[in-house]
Amino acid sequence: MACSHSHLLFYPFTSLKDKLTLHYTKFPENPTNFAAQKLTPRFNSSFSTTQITGNAEVIQEPKERQKFRWVVINPEKVTESQKLAISRLPKKMEKRCTAVMKQIICFSPEKGNLSDLLGAWVKIMKPRRADWLAILKELCFMDHPLFFEISELALLEESFEANIRDYTKLIHLYAKLDRLQDAENVLLMISKRGLTCDQVILTTMIHMYSKAGHFKLAEETFEEMKLLGQPLDKRSYGSMIMAYIRAGMPDKGEDLIKEMEQQEVYAGAEVFKALLRTYSMKGDAKGAQRVFDAIQVGGIYPDIKLCCLLINAYVEARQSQKARVVFENMRKAGIQPNDKCVALLLSGYEKENMVNTAMEFLIHLEREGVVVGKEASQVLVDWFRKLGVVEEVANVLKEFAANEAAF
Repeated sequence: MACSHSHLLFYPFTSLKDKLTLHYTKFPENPTNFAAQKLTPRFNSSFSTTQITGNAEVIQEPKERQKFRWVVINPEKVTESQKLAISRLPKKMEKRCTAVMKQIICFSPEKGNLSDLLGAWVKIMKPRRADWLAILKELCFMDHPLFFEISELALLEESFEANIRDYTKLIHLYAKLDRLQDAENVLLMISKRGLTCDQVILTTMIHMYSKAGHFKLAEETFEEMKLLGQPLDKRSYGSMIMAYIRAGMPDKGEDLIKEMEQQEVYAGAEVFKALLRTYSMKGDAKGAQRVFDAIQVGGIYPDIKLCCLLINAYVEARQSQKARVVFENMRKAGIQPNDKCVALLLSGYEKENMVNTAMEFLIHLEREGVVVGKEASQVLVDWFRKLGVVEEVANVLKEFAANEAAF
C-alpha cells in the first residue's frame, strides 16, 4: 500500500520503556488534552524558531504559507483519473463524506496542508465517528497514498472519538508493511494521550522487532508485557518463540513452550513447524526429534511436510538409517511419501557413500509400487555421474522417461 511519510516526529528508542516514558521529560507536567485538540492550521518546515542571546530570547516569526480554502470541486477542472476515482465512490455514502473524499482525491500540496483540509471539513460539516470510519474504509479500499497520514490525523480529532483499538489497527497495518518506525510513532501517540499499550499492541511490536532483527527490544517488550498482570495467550507466546527462532535460539523457544504448557496454553502448529525447520536446517537431529515428539503429544497430527523436515534433520546429521526409520514409520501411519522424501533419503545415502543400501531401497520402493519421481531421479543421476557409472545413468534416464510417458 503506498503512503506518504508520517507527519509525526521519530525518536530513536533503546527500549520500549523509553517509548512509554519519553513524554514525561519532553512535555510539560500538566498533560495536554489531546482529546480536545482541534485540527487547526499548522506550520510545517517553516516552523518558528527561538534563538537565545545572553538572557534574552529572540523570536523569529513563522513565514506565511498558503492556507487551505474549501472550494467545491469543479468536475471540469479535474483529471481523468480523479474523475474515475470520484465516480467509483459509494452511492450511499453520506454527503459530508462524499464532499471530503472529493477534496482528498483532488488534493495537492499546492492547495495547502492536509490537516487544514480536514480541519475545514470538521468545522463546516461536523462529522461524527461513523463518518471518519467511512472515509478511512474507502481510502483503504482505494489504496490511497494519503490513507496513513489521514488515519494518524483522525486519531487526534475529538469527533473521531479514538480508542485503543483504533491505534491497534493502525499498528497492525504498519506491521504488515514492515514499517517499524511508523509503528513506533503511533506508540508515542498512545503514550502522549495517556493510554496504556495492551497485550495485542505489544505482541505486534515483538513480531515487528524480531523481523527487523532487534531481538533485544523484542525480549524487553515481552518482559514488559508480562508486567501487565494479564495471562498471556498463545499469540503473545508465539511471537516471542518466533523471535527466539529468528535469533538462532530455538532451545529458548522450547523453554517457552514448556512455560506455556504450565499455564495450560498450547502453541499452534505453525510455531512447532518453525522450530522443527530450524533444527532440520541445522542438522540437529536430537532437537528435531524432540520437537516432532512434542507435536504429537500436543495432539497435532504430523503431515508429509513435517515428516520431510525430520528426515532432512537425520540426513544432515549423516544418520541415514534413522532417516529410513522415519520414512517407514511415516508409511505405516498412512502418510504416502512424496518425491521430496525419497530424494532426501537418497541424498543421505549419497553423503555416506551407501550405494548398496540405496539400491536396496529403490528395489523396495518398486515392490511397494512407489514411483521414483523427477527430483529423486536427478539425485541418482548426479550421484552416478560422480561415480563415473555411465551405463547406470543411462538406465535411470530411460526409466525416468518411461515413467513420464506413463503419466
